[in-house]
Amino acid sequence: MDEVKPQVGSDDVDKNKAMAIIGYLIPILFFIPLVTDAKNSPFAKFHANQQLSLLLAYFVVNFIGMVIPIIGWFVILPLGWLALFVFMIIGLVGAAQGKMTDLPLLGKIKIIK
Repeated sequence: MDEVKPQVGSDDVDKNKAMAIIGYLIPILFFIPLVTDAKNSPFAKFHANQQLSLLLAYFVVNFIGMVIPIIGWFVILPLGWLALFVFMIIGLVGAAQGKMTDLPLLGKIKIIK
């Protein structure tokens, strides 16, 4: 069953859109909205969670791709990076449009409440 996302006002979206976008551009900066004034924003928290999930997925793809010789290097890594790059673009566009849409495969992971 789909989880109901909190309703966010247009003020929240307009005020925190840059915070929601920054972690998609540089994934290691997912925590920036959590340590600024945006920490109380449902919109910024949602996208920080998506960015953290994306960052962890990058680590998993890299680990698996490096551990498995040949197939990992030439199949898993490139396809994994491509998929995660597409997910990053989807998240970036969603944040820029002020939407709270889950990323494919990773969107249901809730780390940041």
